[in-house]
Order: sequence, then C-alpha cells, then structure tokens
Amino acid sequence: MERLDLPVHGWPDYELIDSGDNRKLERYGSYVLIRPETQALWRPSRPAEWKRADAEFRFGEGGEGGPKGRGGGWRTRNASMPDSWEMSWNGLRFTARLTSFKHTGIFPEQAVNWEWIAERTRVLRSQQKGAPRILNLFGYTGIASMAAAAYGADVTHCDASKQSNTWAHENARASGIDRGDEREGGIRWITDDALKFAEREVRRGAVYDGIILDPPAFGRGAKGEVFRIEEHLPKILDVCATLLSSSRTGAFLLLNGYAAGYAPLSLLQVVEGSFPGIAKKVHGEYGELHIEEQGTGRAVPSGIYARFVVK
Repeated sequence: MERLDLPVHGWPDYELIDSGDNRKLERYGSYVLIRPETQALWRPSRPAEWKRADAEFRFGEGGEGGPKGRGGGWRTRNASMPDSWEMSWNGLRFTARLTSFKHTGIFPEQAVNWEWIAERTRVLRSQQKGAPRILNLFGYTGIASMAAAAYGADVTHCDASKQSNTWAHENARASGIDRGDEREGGIRWITDDALKFAEREVRRGAVYDGIILDPPAFGRGAKGEVFRIEEHLPKILDVCATLLSSSRTGAFLLLNGYAAGYAPLSLLQVVEGSFPGIAKKVHGEYGELHIEEQGTGRAVPSGIYARFVVK
C-alpha cells in the first residue's frame, strides 16, 4: 500500500475560508462557523473574514443561543441562525446542526472518501447482477452509507446511537434514498454496538463486498459497552477480515481515524495485521486527510485513513 495524503478542496456547500490561532473559519451551506482546531498553530491570513461568522464554538463556557456541551458551547452572532439547515454534496442532501460536541454532523474532509466509496460501489455493481453488500460500522449521520446506496448498494448501517441513526435516516429520506421502510432504498438501519453486531454477523455467515469503519477514539455502545480504539480496533478488524469477501475482485475496506497521537502508519499496520492473507493481492493507500484553505495554499490536517481494494 502506498502513502497518499488526500486534499479536500471544498465544494459548493462547504469551504474552509481561513484558519489560525487554533481555530478554523468554515462555511457550511449558507452559514459561517468558527470552530476550535488544535492543528491550526499559525496566524489567520484573512482577519476581516472572521467577522462574517454566524456562530462560534468555545471551550470552557456555555453557549448563548446554542446547546451547552462537554466543556463548551456555541455562541450565536446571527439572531436568525437556525438549529439545523440543509446542505448537499453531489446530489445527496443532509442536515447540519450545531451539536454540543463542536461538530455539525458533517465531516467535510470525508468528501474524498465519499467519492471513493461511490466509485467502488459503481464498479462492484457493474461486475454483478445483484446489489453489492456494504457494511458501514460507526455510521453516524450516514453520508457514507448514502454514497454507497445512491450507486445501488445494499447497505447495512450500524451505529450505537439511536439519535445518530435517526439523523442518518432523515438524511437518507431527504436524498430520496430511504422512504421509511427498513430495507427500502438500500439501507438497513441497526442501532447496536459495532463490535457485537459484527460478531453476530460472522455467526450468521454474512459476507460483505465492502466494509467502512469510522471508529471514535472512545465511545459507548447501545447498552453501555465501552469502545477504546487502542484496545478494540484490532479486534473489530479481525472480525471484518472474516466478513469481507476477500476472494472477490473489487471488494474493499475503508478505515478512518481521528484519534490524536496516531499516525497514518499506525492505521496501515493494524489493517495489515488483521488482513495478512490478502495483503499481497490488494491495491491500497493510507495517509492524512487535509482540508485546503480557500486560495492560500495552506491546509488543515483533519484525519487519517487506510483503504484497499482486492485485485
């Protein structure tokens, strides 16, 4: 697998306007937000642009006009700032919100992976009569699931949070992918601990043509199960190695990571450790995800990834 850092240039409904002083200035649809960013050690290049912000997330205080979160909250500057608003990417529609964790429910650096998922699904669909089976673990608000389903995949979307799954379900409906029935539209919604669900799928003899994982550094399952990336990531990848149709040309795995302190090489090596039998018959990349700033040539490191396709 080759090292390949992937830049995200933004799209019509998203742009990184400026960054610096441990913050970033971003436009999500019609609204401009300021969010903390520990990677942005430099100084802002467009100080005047920051006055455009409709809301700002600050640590260590409660927000005014927004939910108070763990050690921080949103402060709205625009009196007409809504609690949620619609955005789109490549024909998919989804809702952004000011969550209590500084996020919006959308991780824009993943656009390069959404494109990759869509292309991998399109290729798989062209190779067979039936729909490719894709498993999305830690699916959150569902954009990766939608990118696969929009190209004809039969997606199993699993997340431990009922609230996140409801949000994802709403996004799929807005995109015309899901019309309410659990199986209709190509997405099956599962609220469960990702590792336990994957283990049950092995016992059921399930096989998937593509697997997507976006695990948190720390999380809790639907029944209070604890997920720690340093302890459980190798375990869940071992299970995925059994679930993936590794003899099929075009089968794929995508692993994302956000845990501070881990390098792309860490993801590569944990993947190689769980998939030793197919390491020599895949084409893959690993590296960092960067969001490029508008017109300055700077970029904010925003995550790490490892992915491969069976040859």
